[in-house]
Amino acid sequence: MIETLENILFPFVVKFNEYLSNYILVFLLVGVGLWYTIKTRFVQIRCLREAFKNIFGGIKIFDKNHQESMTSWQALTTSIAAQVGTGNIIGASGAILIGGPGAIFWMWIIAFFGMATIYAEATLAVKTRIIEENGKIKGGPVYYITTAFQNKFGKFLAGFFAVAIILALGFMGCMVQSNSIANSMQTAFNVPAWVVGAILVVACAFIFIGGIKRLASVVEKLVPIMAFFFMFGCLLVLIIRAKYLPETFGLIFEYAFHPQAIIGGGFWYAFKTMLSQGAKRGLFSNEAGMGSTPHAHALANVKDPHHQGTVAMMGVFIDTFVVLTLNAFVIISTLYAGDGVLSQGYTGEIVNILNKTNLAQCAFGTIFGETFGAAFVAICLMFFAFSTILSWNLFGKINMLYLWGKKNPKKVELVYMLCALFFIMLGTLISSDFVWELTDMFNNLMVIPNAIALFALTGLVKSVMK
Repeated sequence: MIETLENILFPFVVKFNEYLSNYILVFLLVGVGLWYTIKTRFVQIRCLREAFKNIFGGIKIFDKNHQESMTSWQALTTSIAAQVGTGNIIGASGAILIGGPGAIFWMWIIAFFGMATIYAEATLAVKTRIIEENGKIKGGPVYYITTAFQNKFGKFLAGFFAVAIILALGFMGCMVQSNSIANSMQTAFNVPAWVVGAILVVACAFIFIGGIKRLASVVEKLVPIMAFFFMFGCLLVLIIRAKYLPETFGLIFEYAFHPQAIIGGGFWYAFKTMLSQGAKRGLFSNEAGMGSTPHAHALANVKDPHHQGTVAMMGVFIDTFVVLTLNAFVIISTLYAGDGVLSQGYTGEIVNILNKTNLAQCAFGTIFGETFGAAFVAICLMFFAFSTILSWNLFGKINMLYLWGKKNPKKVELVYMLCALFFIMLGTLISSDFVWELTDMFNNLMVIPNAIALFALTGLVKSVMK
């Protein structure tokens, strides 16, 4: 019965996702980024120096501590944990493989405008949050959505967003992340999936039970470690392939405007494919405009919404211009530049072997060796996916409490945690393309109410800047 239902719904969900991402969300999210870039007078350039300064202690904190709050640094690392996930490795690999090296250029463009979008999201999250008498902070897109539309339409949009993010990130999103961990660990180290699942459930349960304070404490240490570990491996590869770096830069810009040379087909078909891949992968890698990371920034123990907005911009900067770019350089310098297996284009038997999942492993394997290259990517995926699970679980919980936590929040938290742990374990045991597509669908649906509210609250963001 379930299998039959899945077979019926799967083609519909795939088509729906394709239509949403290609014809609505890309234009909507790029539009928000352009809009706020103009309205904030290029805040991502003017306030970049201030953003670096604020990360390292330039922010004024509250006069007193509030329950379940985070430092500005913890809020940033929690949002980075959500942004820097499997999409930085698998997503970037898929964009390059399908759209060619030129897709990275368009990822940079998308990230540049996305910095203005995420500035607005974080600013609004801090500005519209609610601080209760007991010091507990409540904030996130549902609160600025209901600020933008103080009627039944606003309540509907907020409820729609809350349900979508609970399903997309809290449950199915964590499921597909745990699936990535199990698959990579089984491939690289031959660890049984159920063992990986059991370890994940125990580790996650320990962190979830400790609440926001424990999660923030873990993430603020985990994110720098995983970032430096991955960056070290990337830099090692790039040092060895240093003579091909000028060519790597050249290929990105060459294929950004002449994609048919690598993808094949006519110019407009190749350009559409490259632009689509660069835009989609870029938008859903840094999550600007999706409404996920504002949950973390709303909990930041800061006075000024503008300051936290500048800090939030650094999340997109680190995600795309540092982590994703280093991964892209490794792939292009080893597989496309010089004597790379794809240097002559998509020809030969190698094309049937490479896919978006193993492209990064092949790239690192050319320098580290096949076995160690696969192990390195598996460890990075484990760190990235685990940190994403922690952040996504928090974002889902905040919305669960918004919908049903007014009377008995402790009971709602317990039910939510048990459901989340069930999906985490389930993700390590089964793999379903249908689940991945459903996750993407609810991920896509999150964007619509969030983007509508962002457009509506332009005046509020501008007043905060002044």
